[in-house]
Amino acid sequence: MRIALVLMGGGARAAYQVGVLKALAEIAADADPQRQTLPFAVVCGSSAGAINATSVASHADDFAHGVRRLLGFWEHLRADYVYRTDWLGIAAAGARWLAAMSFGWAARRSPRGLLDNAPLAHLLQRELSFHRIEQMLEARTLHALSVTALSYSSGRHLTFYQAAEPIQAWRRAQRTARLVDLSASHLLASSAIPFVFPAVPLVLDGQIEYFGDGSIRQIAPLSPAIHFGADRIVVVGAADPRPEIPAANGAGLVRGYPTLAQIGQQVLASVFLDSIGSDIERIEHINRVVAHMPHQVEAGSGWRHVDVLAIAPSERIELIAAKHLKQLPLSVRGLLGGVGGSQPAGASFASYLLFEEAFARELIALGYRDGLARRDVLADWIALADRTHAPPSAGQPAGEMRV
Repeated sequence: MRIALVLMGGGARAAYQVGVLKALAEIAADADPQRQTLPFAVVCGSSAGAINATSVASHADDFAHGVRRLLGFWEHLRADYVYRTDWLGIAAAGARWLAAMSFGWAARRSPRGLLDNAPLAHLLQRELSFHRIEQMLEARTLHALSVTALSYSSGRHLTFYQAAEPIQAWRRAQRTARLVDLSASHLLASSAIPFVFPAVPLVLDGQIEYFGDGSIRQIAPLSPAIHFGADRIVVVGAADPRPEIPAANGAGLVRGYPTLAQIGQQVLASVFLDSIGSDIERIEHINRVVAHMPHQVEAGSGWRHVDVLAIAPSERIELIAAKHLKQLPLSVRGLLGGVGGSQPAGASFASYLLFEEAFARELIALGYRDGLARRDVLADWIALADRTHAPPSAGQPAGEMRV
């Protein structure tokens, strides 16, 4: 039995995942007190979830330690750890956008992003041990790690991965996979929220292509885990698959013409949220089909049953964010104020950028509670994996389910 962990995107909302991981570490320790290693053979991440996924995977030999490291970062988070919040940096970015919109015909260069995420680049280089990923794969405490990104240059959706054994790369319409040595650049590319953070250049087939957030056009977010041979998937979202309600009054519609932040929150919801619900529905449909297939046909069909356990916030993240908007630096609030993102009605949009300690801690606590609420199922899955999992033999093909 091979279990996969899939961490979705969501900017600052990804703090919720760390709370779930804290619960998972406790559940795994209770299921087998003698075991220290990561109970998930496959780890996949998109956007901010790619950063969390890489951090946990790089410490697959000590799951609890890996979670503690993540907690240490998210529980003491500040926006200036992720992007520049000084007035000079904010003003420079704003001026470039204003010039492009006002004098686009004369501008020689397009603005790269609304915010400068250079601090995040330095943080990833300093805090993540990329060399440990190969060590975990060689030790067979990890089977595969993947992160996803979208090429703005070609429109292709790429899954970049490292694996413990040869895995046949897959190719579907506008999406494919590449075996690489994962680096900070891949994580920056995967977490580059469109228009907010700049695209990241990566070399692909000898050409430089510019990549952005891995949640964009991710029509099958569970596909990598299935291709890596997962029989069961735990997917942790940074948002609830229900439509978000305006934070101004807690219910109903916000009257009047929508602000840019209100429009932006719907765009980001479609980027980070919509695909996972439809992908889970697709897998459930395939499971029903497989259940009616004769066993002698199933083996050669390329289809197989895959169980999915989705853990999503039980409370509205935009309502939590509305309580913490004033914790953003004054410079960022000023920037968001121009698009309506510093007001309660724009809290959903602002929540993706709310990399602040109090907001992160509240999301971590929520994720911890939601994770523990699924203790029984998770404990059974982990226990079954403990009894049946063995290091895979070299060359064993991953599942060929067409996803």
